[in-house]
Amino acid sequence: MTDPLVETRGLTKHFPVESGLLNRLLSRETKHVRAVDGVDMAIQRGETVGLVGESGCGKSTFGETILGLVEPTAGEVWYGGERIDDVSPSRLRELRKEIQVIFQDPGASLNPRRRVRDIVRRPLDVHGIGDSRSARNARVEQLIERVGLSTDQLDRFPHEFSGGQQQRVAIARALAVEPDFIVADEPTSALDVSVQAQILNLLDDLQDDFDLTFLFITHDLSVVRYFCDRVAVMYLGEIMERGTTAEIFEKYQHPYTDALLEAIPSTELAARGNRAVLEGDVPSPIDPPSGCKFRTRCPIADEDCAEPIDDRVFSESQLVHCRKRSPEEHGSDATPISGE
Repeated sequence: MTDPLVETRGLTKHFPVESGLLNRLLSRETKHVRAVDGVDMAIQRGETVGLVGESGCGKSTFGETILGLVEPTAGEVWYGGERIDDVSPSRLRELRKEIQVIFQDPGASLNPRRRVRDIVRRPLDVHGIGDSRSARNARVEQLIERVGLSTDQLDRFPHEFSGGQQQRVAIARALAVEPDFIVADEPTSALDVSVQAQILNLLDDLQDDFDLTFLFITHDLSVVRYFCDRVAVMYLGEIMERGTTAEIFEKYQHPYTDALLEAIPSTELAARGNRAVLEGDVPSPIDPPSGCKFRTRCPIADEDCAEPIDDRVFSESQLVHCRKRSPEEHGSDATPISGE
């Protein structure tokens, strides 16, 4: 396997919690929200890695930390063999041409006072791409047609477009600087189902045309199954399981993965028998459980699960963060049923 285009090593982001006056006077220890807690991930050039989990599990914070929108508490971010979490502002600005983002809410990500032509051309202006303004406008027209819109729509404002059309504009803007890597943060969750399919098909086509690499953040596993090459399942800032899309859907091992898959309305998955149902509330990220963070909601957890645990290796690509699952006991081809 070649060196990854994007890699994180022990990436951590903890947000301090503002304490009250009494706590400050008593000099009590500042508490932290452990949004991302030591994540290792490698993304190969040209592939799409899906990052899935419940709302609030740290998915978006992980993506924002890779992008440099928030500073990591610890760990490293590498891009193309270069460590980028501690680069200078000028170097970070240069990296913006290679690393782009598509946000969840296209309406909120587009300047309502700018026409679409100006919105899509803005990255070209900022980075000085193109010999002239006319050349940049020509590039904008090419991009807007490539994402399925008409050049006649370039002088409209964002509010004159539907949600799906706004997301197409946002995609065109992200492509303007010809990036290699895109963080797509829930890019279809705010759209109607039929429009979601159109945007996913568009992203799939663009990946081939522009040789793009994606980190695709979502809570919708049905989207992941269609669009992603590999999947990482996150819970309370940690990766519970990772593997190829086929491994996650057909040879999954972690009870949390099992519970997430149960939420997909699929007769194929439902036919497998007694499936996991998530019970109880997600623990506070300020004071998460020791050991496996999922143990307080896990149907097969025991007292040993409170102890620290390393990932178990099921295959070259599948790692499982669970003390109760091991290749020796279940076999790499096993598909467990929760509560066995």
